Amino acid sequence: MPSLSLRINLDPDGRVGPGKIELLEQIAAFGSISAAARGMEMSYKHAWDLVEDMNRVFGKPLVAAQTGGRKGGGAQLTAVGLAVVSRFRAIERAASAAAAAHMEALQAEIDAG
Repeated sequence: MPSLSLRINLDPDGRVGPGKIELLEQIAAFGSISAAARGMEMSYKHAWDLVEDMNRVFGKPLVAAQTGGRKGGGAQLTAVGLAVVSRFRAIERAASAAAAAHMEALQAEIDAG
């Protein structure tokens, strides 16, 4: 069955899509940018750059990070970060529902050969 992938262009240089949203969800789950990066098989620097890009696009932090030390650092989503994840997933569900009949029609075309 064909699947739908959603990417939202927020400004000429800023987008949010499934990868960035998954990163935010992993940060929320693990409480750490580093652990989220490892779980997604990306470097810490790449994960940090993605977070910084999202912070820039939204004009406020989506992730609140604390520097490591003896007790270690950590990270959590801000209220804005939680809202962005929630809204993206809601838009994704709505788009999937709206496209369902068309996706089935595409699959029928594939099956018909």
